[in-house]
Amino acid sequence: MVIQGMTAAHHASVPVAPEAGARGRVLRAISRHAPVTTTRLATLLGISDTAVRRQVDGLLEAGLIEVRDDLGPRRGRGRPARAYVVSDSGHEALTSDYGHLASEALTFLAETAGPVAVASFARARIAKLEKGYAVELADLEGTGERVDALVSALTRDGFDASARPIGLPGAAAPLTGIQLCQGHCPVQSVAAEFPQFCDAEAEAFSRLLGVHVQRLATLAHGDHVCTTFIPTEPAPSSTIPTERRDR
Repeated sequence: MVIQGMTAAHHASVPVAPEAGARGRVLRAISRHAPVTTTRLATLLGISDTAVRRQVDGLLEAGLIEVRDDLGPRRGRGRPARAYVVSDSGHEALTSDYGHLASEALTFLAETAGPVAVASFARARIAKLEKGYAVELADLEGTGERVDALVSALTRDGFDASARPIGLPGAAAPLTGIQLCQGHCPVQSVAAEFPQFCDAEAEAFSRLLGVHVQRLATLAHGDHVCTTFIPTEPAPSSTIPTERRDR
């Protein structure tokens, strides 16, 4: 949920938001499912491999996506399939330029009122989202159902969320849970400079899901997606995984 600081020269090179239509759909799909191959994109979007490759080539040429080694098992002989993730420029294209104004405002707030004021603002902003999400999750039972509802709500609000089962090694026994991924963040331009937004969001997830969640990776650390581990079974505090990068 974050973006690197930018120089004046970098601002000049930032691409405009991608047009709606097939190109925008492919960029959004890569944001949500990265790293992802063209074959997988064609299945997800219900269009031909040729059409997907045409859009991917355009996105590569524009610098909105980049190649990442496929993390899946290698099938047969030959070169491994190419997988794609959204580049820093692609994330900027998916984010409104108003983020730069927000960053300046928060910098002023930090300088005049201190970092505590920024943290209070971050919690207040997240509290508004959390209030709405809490209503949607109120009647759901079980962590899995609540995560599914949270994923839908986050995706609706522009976070390109997804979730999958995951197992993590623990000090005493493996931990079973769900990995929540956010391929994009609408406020990433300020979250890089002010991690209080990421902290407030993780705390809100814990309250909404009724379990202690753990951030495993963030865009702030150079990862292609933010990931959060959500345990589905209670575990001793000694087995809670420490932060790691999912690179």
